[in-house]
Amino acid sequence: MTEMPTTVPAPAPAPAVGGEVAIAPLSARPEVMAFLETRRSRPAKTLTAEAPPREAIERMIAAAARSPDHGKLEPWRFVVADRAAMAGLEAAAMARAPALGLDAEGAAKAARNFTFGGAIVSVIAAPKPGAKIPEWEQALSAGAVCLALLNAAAAAGWGANWLTGPFAKDPGFLETALGCGPDEYAAGFIHLGRETAVPPDRPRPDLTRIVTWL
Repeated sequence: MTEMPTTVPAPAPAPAVGGEVAIAPLSARPEVMAFLETRRSRPAKTLTAEAPPREAIERMIAAAARSPDHGKLEPWRFVVADRAAMAGLEAAAMARAPALGLDAEGAAKAARNFTFGGAIVSVIAAPKPGAKIPEWEQALSAGAVCLALLNAAAAAGWGANWLTGPFAKDPGFLETALGCGPDEYAAGFIHLGRETAVPPDRPRPDLTRIVTWL
């Protein structure tokens, strides 16, 4: 009898069917599990100004958009800023800082976040009021999109970091800089760029304290 391999090879990409990806049957993916067990965000300030190509960012977004979405509401959207557009975000943040009560130092620090990396993908939470799915569940879906985008970037070999900050829910900044409506806010600003150093791992939760088996 032929001995079974110890590692299950990755399945070939599923062919497209009617414009959608065909779903392959589940199989063990130890290399994916190992990736998830060691995933680590790259600090935004350590990312270079080199951005992923547009095609790469589009693929990351497509992967992130496969996040759980109860009711298929798509309660989120994406705004992508390249280096030139990031300068506009920084300027808009500085202009809004006084309205948020930030002093000069606080304003500069908060606005500087928009200078990190080569591109920023703003994940805009766009809840659908009145839908049968509660808005808190729609917000969780937007958060799932942020994490999925981080993982997609890392899987593609790009550093990524998820930031928020005082402008994430500021209506003035959101409308002016990102074209948001009154019910929308930024679930996260995902910074993308080349890593300059591999960061050490951070302390991880003690599962004996946070897991209850029933």
